[in-house]
Amino acid sequence: MPGDGHESEHGSVPVRGPESGAGAGSERGAPSSGGAESGRGRSSRTGGRGRRRPSWARALRPSGLNRAPGAVPAARQAGPYLTPAQAFDALYAYCAPALVRQAYLLTGRRDLAHESVERAFQRAWDHWPEVARDPDPAGWVRAAAHDWALSPWHRFRRRYRHPEPPPPDDHDRALLDALLSLPPPYRRTLVLYDGVGLDLPDTAAETEASTRAAAGRLLYAREVLAERLPEPAGPRELHDRLAELASSGRTRAAEPAAVRVGGERRARLWTRTAAAVTVVLIGSTAMTLHTAPTHYVPPVPPGETVRGVPPRAAPGPLSDDQRELRDRLREALLDGPERLTPEAR
Repeated sequence: MPGDGHESEHGSVPVRGPESGAGAGSERGAPSSGGAESGRGRSSRTGGRGRRRPSWARALRPSGLNRAPGAVPAARQAGPYLTPAQAFDALYAYCAPALVRQAYLLTGRRDLAHESVERAFQRAWDHWPEVARDPDPAGWVRAAAHDWALSPWHRFRRRYRHPEPPPPDDHDRALLDALLSLPPPYRRTLVLYDGVGLDLPDTAAETEASTRAAAGRLLYAREVLAERLPEPAGPRELHDRLAELASSGRTRAAEPAAVRVGGERRARLWTRTAAAVTVVLIGSTAMTLHTAPTHYVPPVPPGETVRGVPPRAAPGPLSDDQRELRDRLREALLDGPERLTPEAR
């Protein structure tokens, strides 16, 4: 936005529009998921001229193929309307390679980048009615992939405790180290603005920050990269270097059918797990209700010591009368007096 000025977190910051060209994750001369379309923009759903952007389903019609240059050739022969699987495959073929490269810039790990993209598309397939009606489905998937890639829970996974081998080129290695030294929100802002090519409001909306905060993060990230890189790079040079770094190494994504099947299998697994847990809870609740007492039984109080009772004394020596009585009792019959028997007259 030439001519506009936005204040950053550290003062007044002049802001200009995004650099022309494809995103960092796209091939040379091919549009990326962010270069041809605007950002996720949860609070902005209109195009650059203030008009509401057409739905993605219409953009994939034969009459709108010119407006969707990244669609796969199979969509040209799909008829006026696409099945959900065909639309998902077209979106995957259009966005997946670029998203893998973007996730690599955010994480520095190829395996985590591929996992993030697959999980994002599996989530998109689970919520496909919502994604199909979204004016920017590429931004929807991009936001999900970036959220998964920057999740702080990955640090507790054993396979991600050790870093991957760095890029062979010294310049790429220095750029990747500088990127990974940035906090995740600053790194994501830099990749979206200087790499993907979103404008500042869309970058702020996708990172869930204000425009002023996004501008401050962008300037701070550029300053850190300028200090750590051996050669200073402007916005255009930084865009090209991010594209070269993201394109290095293995970037092949999985097949869309495998992603759909994996998402459906994962959904079935979670559904069965939830059903099993529900059955266990119902069974344990029923057993508790069956074995629980129906009335209150007061507990028996523990014994207490009674105070004030005189102690029990032992018997003393016998007197003469007591000894005489004892001797008489011992001499008497043990069975008592003789039994009376009736006599006949």
